[in-house]
Amino acid sequence: MKKNQLVTAAIGILLVFSIYFFGNTAPKGKKKAASGQTVIAELSIDTILYHAKEQLKPEQVTWLGTLENSVIRGDVKNQQLDVYHQLAHFWKDSARIFEPYAWYEAEAARLENSEKTLTFAAHLFLSDLRGETNPQLKKWKALQAKDLFERSLKINSQNDSSMVGLGACYIFGGIADNPMEGILKIRQVAEKDSNNVFAQMMLGHGAMISGQYDRAISRFEKIIKLQPDNLEATLMLAEVFERKADKPSSIQWYKKAILLVKNEEMKKELQNRIEQLSK
Repeated sequence: MKKNQLVTAAIGILLVFSIYFFGNTAPKGKKKAASGQTVIAELSIDTILYHAKEQLKPEQVTWLGTLENSVIRGDVKNQQLDVYHQLAHFWKDSARIFEPYAWYEAEAARLENSEKTLTFAAHLFLSDLRGETNPQLKKWKALQAKDLFERSLKINSQNDSSMVGLGACYIFGGIADNPMEGILKIRQVAEKDSNNVFAQMMLGHGAMISGQYDRAISRFEKIIKLQPDNLEATLMLAEVFERKADKPSSIQWYKKAILLVKNEEMKKELQNRIEQLSK
């Protein structure tokens, strides 16, 4: 994908989701977070944590080690839940690195095994993997989200959001030989409820990925009818018309997006895109 086609992926996904939770993902002056471009030979949570800890101060690593090994006896489940939450908060608030934060949220959710916590952790991974550029991390995040959605569906098989999320893992994560496996899961929900915005959004993204731009437009326009202020659908319409070489329509939707955006950096990026398309 060319740079000028990454406006939605980089801004619409990373700024709307990642910056909402974390701000910048690495402190100023430090190496880029674990989701950078370094290729990890055999990706595992141990490897991810190792690289993440390389960015910390020695005293932080020592404190983490003590906390990680703090559960020895007693009410292990409750102690472990407390430790997982403390670790998650550290990686989110102090280290500001996504992968360990999401991992410990997921571990706590698996241990608690409630539909609410499982779906929360699953959506954390799903939201982030959509903007991930490292193929191995993308697959790892997709597999984490898939596992969490599947656990949630065992508790409540009628949760449409979890079914759509599960299908989206296949679309964005490249974890199946046939992406249609994910599309079919989402279509089941959309056919049952055509006004399900999450399902329409994921089907729109699926159409974009497969180059079916007219179908994508139909999906995103439906979302706009249901939710006129939906920023992601607005940005996706701007991008899909840009891919179709329909500059006037693309500019129109980028201008609408600017009106919905509060982040000044994002506004500048969108205005720059408009100026480029206007030449």
